[in-house]
Order: sequence, then structure tokens, then C-alpha cells
Amino acid sequence: MTVTTTAARIRTRVTVPLRFPDGYATTAEVFTFHGLSDGREHLALGLGDWRAAIAGGRAPLVRPHSECLTGDVFGSERCDCGPQLREAAERISEAGGFLLYLRQEGRGIGLYAKLDAYALQDTGLDTYQANLALGHGEDERDYTPAAQMLTALGAGRIRLLSNNPDKAAQLDALGVEVSDRVPTGVHLSEANARYLSAKVAHTHHTIDLPLAG
Repeated sequence: MTVTTTAARIRTRVTVPLRFPDGYATTAEVFTFHGLSDGREHLALGLGDWRAAIAGGRAPLVRPHSECLTGDVFGSERCDCGPQLREAAERISEAGGFLLYLRQEGRGIGLYAKLDAYALQDTGLDTYQANLALGHGEDERDYTPAAQMLTALGAGRIRLLSNNPDKAAQLDALGVEVSDRVPTGVHLSEANARYLSAKVAHTHHTIDLPLAG
């Protein structure tokens, strides 16, 4: 069943050169929007030849990336968010598409609550159990703004760069056709092994973790 969403419109577009800590550089056309359902300041970064991907009938490659201050900015190894962001920028630049930067820290529960959840994880809870123990849902993210942004950009059919089946399900229900699901790489460290294992076991993320041996 398709969910009807209100229309959003492009507010501003500006060209921004990007350079990552490892030296990789690309250029993004950054879009802001009016009318997003939750009123937050989400961004869409057009990377590579995204116009040709839409106009030529091939679905643009799209990653909806949830904001992660600790991982994206400070390089925390408790998650794989920072490496996924870096990977997505390069792969989308090569293929043509959009990186959607969504302001929904900690699966939608906020920065302070996410750090509270980390403290609970240190006592033995996994990432989902910790959210529940704090009185939140396991995952409170809503991809309605992502669907609104893609529609405003003319990208009604996409290839989804994500390991998370819930992103595909929500976008499909919101009227964005996901023609293909493309998994990200595996960004495993000693600090995030339990976190990644929980995502595979509990929410069926397509992360090809090595077998323990």
C-alpha cells in the first residue's frame, strides 16, 4: 500500500566542494527544501552526473544516511556510520545520484539519548535493547522526508545504497520505486562487532560479517 505524502519543493541549491580526511575529493550540489514533513533541516547532495541518471532512464544511486555526529564527525568506531558516509560519497559520485543527509541522530532518538544508550550497551544490552530500555522504539526513523526530497528532485525510481531492509520498505510504501538494493561494504572493527552483529540478527541488515572461528 502506497502512503500519500505532501509535496516538498526545492528551497536552495548551492555547489559545495567536498574533501574527506583520507584526501578523497568530490563536488556536491547541495539542496535544501521547503515543506518537509518533520520540519527538520535535511539535505540532499547531488553527486556525479545525477541529472543524466534521471533523464537517461537509469535509476540514480541513493543513500539515505542518518546523521551520526560521533561517527561522521569524530570518527567513532562504535558504529560504521563514518566509513559508510565516505564510501557512499565516492560510489554515488561515480554512478550519479544522491546522498540524503537526514537529521535523525541515534535512529531518531537524538544525540544525548544515543549516548545514554551507549552507556547501557556497556552493561551488556545490544543497540536495540538499549533504546527500548530508555523508553524509545527500537528504530524511530521515518523516511517520509527522504521520499519528499527524492520526489522534488525528480527521482521517483532509485537504486538504494543501504543494508537496511526497512529503508527500502518505507520508501516503496511512500511511492519511491526501489529498483535495486545495493549493499555497502563491511566496515568492521573490534569496537563495532557487537553492534553490526545485532543489526544482522535483529533487523536482517545485509552485512556479510565473517564467521567467528
